[in-house]
Amino acid sequence: MHRAVHNLGVLISHPDTGSTDGLVAVGTPIDLDNCAREPIHIPGSVQPRGVLAVVREPSFEIRQVSANVADVLGKPVSEVLGHHLATLIGADQAAKIQQAAAAFGDLRERNPLELEIEVAGRRRAFDALLHRERDGILLVEIEIAYGARPFSFPNTYQAVRNSVEELNRTHSITELYEATARAVRDLTGFDRVMVYRYDQHYNGEVVAECKRDDLNSFLGLHYPASDIPAQARAMYEKSWLRLISDVSYTPAPLVPALDPDSGTPVDLTHATLRSVSPIHIEYLQNMGVQASMSISLLRHGKLWGLIACHHYAGPHLPPYGARAAAEFLGSTLSLRLVDRFDEDQLRERLTAQSTLTLLTNASRNDDEPVAATLLGSPSLLDLVPAAGVAIRVGGKYRVLGTVPPPEVVSAVAAWSRSDAEGVAATDCLSRDLPALDLDPTVAAGALILNLPDGQHVIWFRHEAVRSVDWGGDPHNKAIAVRQGDEVRLSPRKSFDRWREVVDKCSEPWTPIQIESAETLRHHLVEELYRRTRGALRLAEIMQRSLLPATIPTIAGWELSADYRPAAGGRVGGDWYDAFQLPDGRLVVLVGDVAGHGLSAAGAMAQLRNALRSQLFGGATPAEALDRLNAFSVHLMPRAFATAVVARIELDSGRVEVASAGHLLPFHTGPVIGLAPIQLSPPIGVRNAVYTASTFTIDRGRGLVMYSDGLVERRGATIDDGVDRLARTLSGATVFTASGISTAVAPHETEDDVTVVTVHRP
Repeated sequence: MHRAVHNLGVLISHPDTGSTDGLVAVGTPIDLDNCAREPIHIPGSVQPRGVLAVVREPSFEIRQVSANVADVLGKPVSEVLGHHLATLIGADQAAKIQQAAAAFGDLRERNPLELEIEVAGRRRAFDALLHRERDGILLVEIEIAYGARPFSFPNTYQAVRNSVEELNRTHSITELYEATARAVRDLTGFDRVMVYRYDQHYNGEVVAECKRDDLNSFLGLHYPASDIPAQARAMYEKSWLRLISDVSYTPAPLVPALDPDSGTPVDLTHATLRSVSPIHIEYLQNMGVQASMSISLLRHGKLWGLIACHHYAGPHLPPYGARAAAEFLGSTLSLRLVDRFDEDQLRERLTAQSTLTLLTNASRNDDEPVAATLLGSPSLLDLVPAAGVAIRVGGKYRVLGTVPPPEVVSAVAAWSRSDAEGVAATDCLSRDLPALDLDPTVAAGALILNLPDGQHVIWFRHEAVRSVDWGGDPHNKAIAVRQGDEVRLSPRKSFDRWREVVDKCSEPWTPIQIESAETLRHHLVEELYRRTRGALRLAEIMQRSLLPATIPTIAGWELSADYRPAAGGRVGGDWYDAFQLPDGRLVVLVGDVAGHGLSAAGAMAQLRNALRSQLFGGATPAEALDRLNAFSVHLMPRAFATAVVARIELDSGRVEVASAGHLLPFHTGPVIGLAPIQLSPPIGVRNAVYTASTFTIDRGRGLVMYSDGLVERRGATIDDGVDRLARTLSGATVFTASGISTAVAPHETEDDVTVVTVHRP
């Protein structure tokens, strides 16, 4: 969130603009509406301080040439187009270029070639710069030579030797910037030299400056990333030095405009004479700049910043040797900055790694909840600095430091899950969650770890109010200029220092802090999985210990039972029982507690023992379920279960049965059908009434009881599953529990499966 304060009166520069996608056609008038799509690598013209010849190898025929060739070299365009390079610069000088082009290696290492060309009857010194393009194209740039000669890279190093030694003696990044700005100004003679640094979003800041004493300072000014679109950044990464010796130059077009063979414009990315965007020229003119030069600062091949040079007294053309020396300094600064940056990053990363190791080791202590181990010493606040952290892990909610209320924490967690599966970060919660009406002094920014099953870890940071000085209002970059009956968007004319106060935002989360959070998340997912598997194994042991070790063997009856846990070993709340009462009657039942894991197994154990006690004490199935429900409502208010209980007289086959919301068993025999049982409410419903039903299992018939895991499938209704079970039973001659489980649920299921069969041959 931002608010403007006031203007203070300073200016800042704007580099070449453009974009890599959806380029506008060559020759399209450029304004702020389309400058981000301007094809700045194929301008079709050059700056007139030199001549550009587009030569075809290996014939060295001149295919295109800049229209200023007569002004610089005294040769009409018509005399050189279609002819050998020698017609432009003479046979002996052309031979030098052919020899250099034929040598192995990078042509850049051979630049410049020192030429002497006869112009208007006298020999003059020129610098030739070579660059090879695709499809046999050689760009030959010819500039009038200035400065000491002969030029060589050893001479370049001598020119900057003292400056490099000064860079090596610096003790801080700030000193490094300042030394570079001074050295480049001494080498090139520009009125102002600045070092720009970009953030991760390519917003820029002037971090060092060396200038004429009468000029006002740009130090500390910022400018928005939109001033350097992606295409311009890509150009700076390929061509490290950019010179506009005279901002008021008249571009010299290439003749012809398109390559005669391909019919396309030539790529001038690496041409030092390349003409620049008219929008960029207009910016410089609005600022009063007469000449400009920029040198790229790279980190691992990516644009990190710029050394920007401005001249106000008039056109300014540093000799090639001075430009090469300045570029050498820029490369040296880039290397030093990378070393310093990587060193600082390594130090921060090692500190974070040490804290992570202590936290992960502590979290493996099974005697402590995971949440508690993360808030000990060290804590999560030692890993990622923040005002507070909230943890919801393993059924525990804990906080350390200052965090917003739990409902706000939950809302932030929900927002992050909709935006990212793993780690989400924001330094402005009020922008991303405006409906929450957050107090930024409590929570302005958040870093969120999303964990399985809605669990999370969230760091919160307080508001960090800061001011940013911009070179002009970044929110009002354009002005309207009327030209005839049309209005054209033009670069802003005001570059006064414009101060912006940024509030309701926290300090941004650094890349290493986010990286540390991601590493912690991977460990926590693994640790929670390990603990869950341990809990599931314990639950399975508990559940299996509560299931009957054997089922009764009764003359004249056949009983079988089968239990299978869900996929991945997830234990649910299924249980079954089968035992004879003292009077000889047989009790069989199947129950299912809602949920999975240790809590479901614990609830199942209590309900199973309570029900078994009631039935063994002589209660009918309906009475036993009624008493079980009263027990559950009063002592286990969060439990919810279904059950079906049958008590069978073995001599007559008469069955007393009651169902508490459970799926109805099948009555098997010559005709397959649902047993005639009246359904009553599940266990856990206050004031529920349980109704008894009776029927008889005749000889040749039986009863199949089962849990819902047997018939439930994702993407199908439970009725479809019950119908599938009915078809299986209709085609079977022998009813065993394991056979039914295998036939109906041959693959792993999402819920545990229980089947009990009673058959009277």
